[in-house]
Amino acid sequence: MKILDFIPRIEDRSLQIGVIGLGYVGFSLASMMAKQGFQVLAVDIDEKRVDAVNKGGLPIGGEEPGMIELVAAVTKSGKLRASTDYQVLNSIDVVVICVDTPVDPLSHYPTYRALNGALTSLGQVMMNRSDDLLVIVESTIAPGTMTSVVMATLKQIVGNAVGHLLFGHCPERVTPGKLLHNLVHVSRTVGGQTPEIVDVMKKLYGTFVCADLDGCDLLTAEIVKTAENAYRDVQIAFANELAMICENLGADVYSVREFVNKSPGRSVHMPGAGVGGHCIPKDPWLLIANVREHYEANLIQAARAVNNHMPYHMVTLVERALAANGIELSAARIGVLGYAFREDTDDDRDSPTTYFVDELQRRGAVPIIHDPYVRAYQRPLKEVVQGAHALVLMAGHSVYRNLDWDDIRQHMVQPILVDGRHYFDPYEITRHGFQYYGVGYRDNRLK
Repeated sequence: MKILDFIPRIEDRSLQIGVIGLGYVGFSLASMMAKQGFQVLAVDIDEKRVDAVNKGGLPIGGEEPGMIELVAAVTKSGKLRASTDYQVLNSIDVVVICVDTPVDPLSHYPTYRALNGALTSLGQVMMNRSDDLLVIVESTIAPGTMTSVVMATLKQIVGNAVGHLLFGHCPERVTPGKLLHNLVHVSRTVGGQTPEIVDVMKKLYGTFVCADLDGCDLLTAEIVKTAENAYRDVQIAFANELAMICENLGADVYSVREFVNKSPGRSVHMPGAGVGGHCIPKDPWLLIANVREHYEANLIQAARAVNNHMPYHMVTLVERALAANGIELSAARIGVLGYAFREDTDDDRDSPTTYFVDELQRRGAVPIIHDPYVRAYQRPLKEVVQGAHALVLMAGHSVYRNLDWDDIRQHMVQPILVDGRHYFDPYEITRHGFQYYGVGYRDNRLK
């Protein structure tokens, strides 16, 4: 089959699709494509994820509206099957790669271990093909990676054994907690090696995306996704730095933000305890990875520094609150609410809470963590608040919305709440006898 034959096979749903990676991106994409009537074969090296999918369950945690019903339906119909064996992909027409693309924590350059592994395993099962194979990468990658890594690696492995290798890049736009909604309702950038490939990809994604599908070349698609998250990182960094300024001047950042945002065209973000997840902490580094030898990109690097500092500022707030009550941080038991980086999910990738907890421990404090979604911290809340000298909110899970503050206060040594997400009403909290501290508050204590 040649590229021009793909469109009628998309229309009659006879196109066979492979998805590599069953994380948040790959799992939701595979399920959605299977829902459209395509035969989808998914591959992951994690046997637990594969087993969960084949049993009609979720390989991820957290609240995902509509997802459990969807995967149950598509696995029951046989439209979605998962395996740890790449050989199941030997007759597919399109393969979509959705694997982890981290950056080195010290150098901040991309480390494509998972991507290279996926490409190598895929190439080895494509040696005897004569039909075109469309390889789409949804993973977020540094600009230039499609040419220098994806295309180069596959062509080196398969040589002339494949009829034609065709390449596209359609960077994912999903968010934990909103996977299905974002798949359907958020616009996508569709990058292709040729205009014909772009047309095929738009036809394919158009089977479930009810938003704009903007076609472009590969490099533009790579830049768009990384620039989008770098821009958000800079916006958040401004909000966080404004909060630091307000704290030091004795002003309330939330009042300042409210009044600024009344001006047309202004939209200052919310400050908070830090930026986490798989995308925003690394995508700014991906954006500048291949220009750093020629251009400094000062703003983007400064934004990263500001946002990385916020978990440590949370430790400072805790220390300040304890000191006001004559308590040393090194002698304190700290209850921590929320370990995931995002509310109502189990996604703890690069969570600010990790750095916050590590710094507390380094300073001699004893953190006790509660998170209803992260398996390691699914403990009774009473165990967390019992004997605590302070309680710190790091993730705004909905289960924390209606806590019994009067009961919690009875179990704590000192009724201190440090709110890292502007999640609670300060006046309501203080009404229950708590001292309230938060990022960007005047004097960081409302009496």
